[in-house]
Amino acid sequence: MQSKRWLVYALITTLTWGLWGALTAVFASESVPSTVVYSIWAVTMIVPCIVALKRIGWKLEVDGRSIFLGCAIGFLGSGGQMLLFYAVNSGPAYLIFPIVSLSPIVTIILSFMLLKERTGWLGITGIVLALMALPLFEYSPTNDHQHYGVLWFVLALAVLFAWGIQAFCMKFSNNHMSAESIFFYMTVTALALIPVAVAMTNFDGSLDFSANTLLKTAAIQVLNSIGALCLVYAFRYGKAIVVAPLANAGAPLISTVLTILLLSVVPTTVKIIGIILATIAAVILAMEPEDTEHEN
Repeated sequence: MQSKRWLVYALITTLTWGLWGALTAVFASESVPSTVVYSIWAVTMIVPCIVALKRIGWKLEVDGRSIFLGCAIGFLGSGGQMLLFYAVNSGPAYLIFPIVSLSPIVTIILSFMLLKERTGWLGITGIVLALMALPLFEYSPTNDHQHYGVLWFVLALAVLFAWGIQAFCMKFSNNHMSAESIFFYMTVTALALIPVAVAMTNFDGSLDFSANTLLKTAAIQVLNSIGALCLVYAFRYGKAIVVAPLANAGAPLISTVLTILLLSVVPTTVKIIGIILATIAAVILAMEPEDTEHEN
């Protein structure tokens, strides 16, 4: 079990993110703008951050390299979210999200080239299937013939690279600093970008900022935060080329299945194929033998 510690954290991430995605789909409301949801999520990051720091006796690493690496990870993640807000306002979401979902490709390439990570044929098969499944979950066919220009495509690629590089940096930084310190700086940078999110918010129209709505949103978003912390731990103990595709394919798999059950919707053929591929990929990646070179 010791050698599969990465898998435990990766599975917790997929479960929490999967539940978060399903509940977001069920309780999503236009009365709460996505920028406000981001702000609430950033605040909920404080909860797992406190738990993580308490776990290591509040021994936060404050040397220059740790601060730089931690903040870089945080700004790549949260900054990518800011770019995504712009992207969906300037282009077709049904194409933007499938593109962004392929960010693990960047992580895999960087980890293969710079960290010299390798895996066997079983792992390669799981990775390929996971990458094939990712855009299928996000793709929603439409008859939209509107011309959007190229800005949305550039922004979508920017988010793809930002999140792909962020995941690589999580793995790289875990070799030089504690996972708890990484998450602390992720929390700080997420909070620092709240004013940017608020500035991007359109306050026109009917908005619901009641205590009940905000608390319900926070309860859902804290699942995202817990998953993010466990992802940092997963990268600490596992290979990025395996963790990234497993977490990114497993979470939408769970979200899609739960959404189907909760809303009694009939999935499209594309999503059914995505479910099958992601399920096979998750099982294969979970079975992939893990060496002990990264154990601590």
